[in-house]
Amino acid sequence: MRHAAYEGHRPGHHAPPEAPLSAEGRAQVHRALPLPSRITAIVTSPLPRASQTGRLLSQLTGIPVIATTPLLAEWRAPSMVIGHTPDTYPQEYRTWRAQRATNPSLACGDGESLAELYDRASRCAEYLADVRRGQNGGVLAVSHSVLLSALTCLDSRPQNPEAVFRQDWLFARVVNAASRP
Repeated sequence: MRHAAYEGHRPGHHAPPEAPLSAEGRAQVHRALPLPSRITAIVTSPLPRASQTGRLLSQLTGIPVIATTPLLAEWRAPSMVIGHTPDTYPQEYRTWRAQRATNPSLACGDGESLAELYDRASRCAEYLADVRRGQNGGVLAVSHSVLLSALTCLDSRPQNPEAVFRQDWLFARVVNAASRP
């Protein structure tokens, strides 16, 4: 599940890491209920908008949040673009965006490269599989759109490394991860 809407939420906007849920985000969590009956545990990203989504889901359903892991954190955007939208991106970032698909190991500034993102997504998939094995049901991972996209694109890597930025993740989306490790 992608986190719910956060304070200052804008499409195409790189959110500040500390952005909390908004009133609309809390309403989205209520509207997402009921969760699929097979979910018995929640694991979240440490960023406030995801961990607050997970905690609110837990309060409303009684399903425990059993872990918070940085493996579920959002793609680490370069600090030069935090708070920016595509029309205000610096030229260095625009240049990197044009090159990232052909050179997935290339990072922009202090940002995470596509290769690093896919490596983290692979480790996250293994972690979630381990957590799931310890449960009598499914595990709901509350994270961020780019990381969730990387998790669902692991099978297509490296043919389309840029696919992680093109998927449209709505607030709640069910993905069957039973075939994953």
